[in-house]
Amino acid sequence: MLTTDELRTLIADHESDRVELTTSTTKTDKFGEAICAFANDFPNHGQPGYLIIGVDDKARFSGLTVSDELLKNLGDLRSNVNIEPLPAMTVQKYTLGQGEVAVVEVLPSDLPPVRYKGRVWIRVGPSRRGANQQEERILTEKRTALQRSFDVRPCMGCTMTDLTLDLFLVTYLPAAVERAVIDENNRPAEQQMASLRFYDLASGCPTNAGALLFGRDPLRWIPGAWIQFVRWAGATVADDPIAERRFSGDLITVLREVETFVSLPAQSHPVPESALRERTAVDYPTVAIRELLLNAIMHRSYESNAPVRFYWYDDRIEIQNPGGLYGMVSPENFPRQTDYRNPVLSEALATLGYVNAFGRGVIRAQEALRRNGNPQAEFTFETSHVLATIRKAAA
Repeated sequence: MLTTDELRTLIADHESDRVELTTSTTKTDKFGEAICAFANDFPNHGQPGYLIIGVDDKARFSGLTVSDELLKNLGDLRSNVNIEPLPAMTVQKYTLGQGEVAVVEVLPSDLPPVRYKGRVWIRVGPSRRGANQQEERILTEKRTALQRSFDVRPCMGCTMTDLTLDLFLVTYLPAAVERAVIDENNRPAEQQMASLRFYDLASGCPTNAGALLFGRDPLRWIPGAWIQFVRWAGATVADDPIAERRFSGDLITVLREVETFVSLPAQSHPVPESALRERTAVDYPTVAIRELLLNAIMHRSYESNAPVRFYWYDDRIEIQNPGGLYGMVSPENFPRQTDYRNPVLSEALATLGYVNAFGRGVIRAQEALRRNGNPQAEFTFETSHVLATIRKAAA
């Protein structure tokens, strides 16, 4: 973060393409657009941008008292699913001679273009505005560091004819991009997909994320992209399977089918709350199964040929995804710390409404289990996989 002398210099220079000054404390859309613009770093400074709250555009202090609630609200922008993909940012309070300010520091994103509510924002000099098609294309071409993640590498051999294009144009695009932007857009589908990281213009083919989400048969290129469900007759895999199902195909359809499947009526039983009252509990709350399955789909390694395993035993459910913990996540800080092996797929799940806020799926699952009377989910971390175990609620 800034030193106080550096902050004074930025304020004295008024607004620029790296600084936005505001006295508002409640305009979330304004904050989101500013963060998006700084993350896109259109001038290509390679330096952080700063949203400074408590000073107007003439560098006059507003007399703001920076409360803990304000800092918390600004910090919550780090998990706002309207900002996609999420940039790195920090929030800090400063006390200067003229008054207090809150400062949001935003680092340039490795995955531009960053969008707020489906629109790309940039800074040109001291002003913030929506990017036009040419500016968005420039941001798309800046994305050299993106090749580090599997989901944005080109899916060699896959072509546009291998995709169900309506899934992108009719289902995904309206959810990801503002309607006014779509109406103005006359670019080919390849360029529209490239702006959302589903097509690699240099290689002339969809990315792995594009093949996974919209491919007619993703298993041709990504053999492990399926979910294996087995209902076992006992408590081990040595017992007979009594039901099996394979979820495969484009990921959008798989997500719909899985959500419907786990929402089927569950076996329930009465639980006494007092001598005269009882409540109905299910063996496993749907929310917990759903969140842990989504977590496995989102964070798994798609470079493995193994599927996500969804095994249902008499006394527990096990959900196992290929690939160990990723990046900054460790057994000690899980699930408080979040990192993304598949940032484009994570963004897609948020866009489609399967993720309500980044990094909260496991926490939501644990809370649903607690309310239903189940033990907390157990996690086993190996270099090859992560195993989540849900125990049946006591009858």
